[in-house]
Amino acid sequence: MPDKQEVVSVERVIDAPPEAIFDLLADPKRHREIDGSGTVRDPRGPVERLRLGSRFGMSMKMGIPYAMESRVIEFDEPKLIAWQTTGPTRVGRHFGGRVWRYELEPVEGGTRVRETWDITKESLVTKPMVRTAASGTAKGMSATLERIETLLTQPG
Repeated sequence: MPDKQEVVSVERVIDAPPEAIFDLLADPKRHREIDGSGTVRDPRGPVERLRLGSRFGMSMKMGIPYAMESRVIEFDEPKLIAWQTTGPTRVGRHFGGRVWRYELEPVEGGTRVRETWDITKESLVTKPMVRTAASGTAKGMSATLERIETLLTQPG
């Protein structure tokens, strides 16, 4: 069983239908708007609505600029979407491997959204460093869910 530093989840009930939330998650052009960590910048390359197997690149910045490439590995609209992230180059694909997963469940009052950061498949090279980010990642994920809620429930 993975330890709490390898799989971190946060949840929030958002007063919006799962379809609206899923549409935000499936649009990489909107990821910067919903990112609570402040690291996501702009999509790299062609951008289309995500589906199972989709690949998309993202410019990032955490102190210094860098890039990541993700592949959608789980997709059950409008209940589940997950992507696995690695470096964008042939060499970079051997680093990273973390999974970002969103599970959406209709409940009284809206949709329960569970965001999970899973580094059980992270590269052995990067896992020790990434593991130290667990608590900060949980804070960023909570902020992401708050941003999703604000985008979908606040007028204007």
